[in-house]
Amino acid sequence: MDSERPAVRVWDFGAGQLREAGGAGGESDAYGDALGWERHRRIPVPAWHPERAELLIAGEEGVLRWTPEGVCDADGIPDGAEYQNLAFSPDGRTLWASPPAAAEDDSYEQSDAVDLDTGAVVAGPWWDTGVAEHPGGGLVLTFSSDQGATHGLFARVQHGPDSAGTPLRVLQRALILDCDGYEKPVFSADGRRFAIRGNAYDNSVDVFAFPSLERVLSTTLGDPSPGYPYPPEWLERMHAWSRHNLAFGSDPGVLWVGTPKGTLVALDLDSQEGEEHKVLDGSPVTALTATAAGELLVATAAGELALLSAPGRTADPDTAKSAVAAFLDSTSEIPEDAYEADALEEHLVVTDGFRTWSAADLDAADSATDADPSWLQIQVAVNSLRDQEP
Repeated sequence: MDSERPAVRVWDFGAGQLREAGGAGGESDAYGDALGWERHRRIPVPAWHPERAELLIAGEEGVLRWTPEGVCDADGIPDGAEYQNLAFSPDGRTLWASPPAAAEDDSYEQSDAVDLDTGAVVAGPWWDTGVAEHPGGGLVLTFSSDQGATHGLFARVQHGPDSAGTPLRVLQRALILDCDGYEKPVFSADGRRFAIRGNAYDNSVDVFAFPSLERVLSTTLGDPSPGYPYPPEWLERMHAWSRHNLAFGSDPGVLWVGTPKGTLVALDLDSQEGEEHKVLDGSPVTALTATAAGELLVATAAGELALLSAPGRTADPDTAKSAVAAFLDSTSEIPEDAYEADALEEHLVVTDGFRTWSAADLDAADSATDADPSWLQIQVAVNSLRDQEP
């Protein structure tokens, strides 16, 4: 991403070397003083094809297609689509996108599943925060966000000639996270853990075990939120942290965290102890990710990129497949008609990593303390008002 203008730069990684290969955008006005939601909506959203060098980019100019041959308008995109979120299905035959092209208002109840060969569109469940594929295959995780609470939705995915244009098939077991503002989750190489970076009010980091969905780590980078109104010095320290600073390398037991000091912290999730490593010239880390081979790719505020080897034990691919199989055996698909009119939540069995609730449990909740998540406190207050109605 370009830090000054809405643009995406593409790099080629071949023979162990990084080479700039092109990009898209950059013709739009600079971000300037745009902040918050105004700036967020202007940030281009890229989606890599899983099998070939093809990138779709949703931005102010519509959906563009980048290949090594150049940039053009993407084929198969519905007329009038103003997609803000894009993701290819794992087999590359379907584009999942939101908000839906046919939406006549700001209703966030559904999304589009686009058959890229025919342009046919099928309605799917609402999602708005990336789509992360489990390394064991056959399963993805995405978020459906609201200011009060965010649902982490697991969905079964299909492969093969009949999969084109297939929407996400949401499963009953789901996460529930306080408030909104989370980033796309990242899975460990063995699929036994995933990390979530958020949220709108704190630089939170949460790590969950899979397939149990137990929370194994919950922490805040920097100082926790002091509450509104926010002191300017706290806001400055909060904004110094990148929103894209988590990655798992080849060692599934180590979560890497980029810092404003220009260092990487290797966090051992078993001992929950960290070891700090210097990177490049000490400029703040602005982005961190891992290659398919488990190497770490680091970007800094100085405009530098570094490819780093992260030694450690490697994951057994059969472990990830077994984890997916166990999860699928423990849950079932939600009926497709539940995607309409906010009926999805009526079928979810949600956990925050500590406790689990069905829809009936939440409807019956009658007590909460200040230590409970705010979404549960809101639920109890709504239930109390409902019970008081004549």
